[in-house]
Amino acid sequence: MPKPIQPAAVLLATLLTTASASAAIYNTVDAETHGQWQSLTLTLGEERHYRALEGSSYSDSLFSVNVTPGACERPWLELRVDLGERQPESRVVNRVPADLRVDHETIHGGEAEFITERGDSGFYVQFLLEEQALLLEEMASGETLRLRLMRAEDDPWFMVFSLEGAAEAMARARQQCLADLD
Repeated sequence: MPKPIQPAAVLLATLLTTASASAAIYNTVDAETHGQWQSLTLTLGEERHYRALEGSSYSDSLFSVNVTPGACERPWLELRVDLGERQPESRVVNRVPADLRVDHETIHGGEAEFITERGDSGFYVQFLLEEQALLLEEMASGETLRLRLMRAEDDPWFMVFSLEGAAEAMARARQQCLADLD
């Protein structure tokens, strides 16, 4: 029997699903807990997205792996951080270097785009990585995901997320996405 999902994680998960969502509030259905991760479906009318997320490491942040029907094989990674106040406009605030690493595996360097959405109380970090497929494989078998975002030359921001349950949550989100195509 699935464990109940932490209310804060569900609340954060229902806010924006992608930067193109324009601060839409999605309905959350079919949520399941997998260790420190959850998998769920976000719906808005006929639109559906499937998400695996870790929302228990920080009270104001969650890290997610997301898929959309028609693009189930092209997941995107997103970090949401609550700012505590609604944003006045939708815009890309910054692009910064980012490194992600599972345990002591490969350091995956790339770029992180900081995005705000009008009417939303958070900002989103979307990751652009060359070897994202390898990172996802490592996440499925790892214990800890570490992030380093370089807000400025000498101003790194570090975050750490548990990967307990990530494999199951990501697999379920992907399976639901593929089943949606049938």
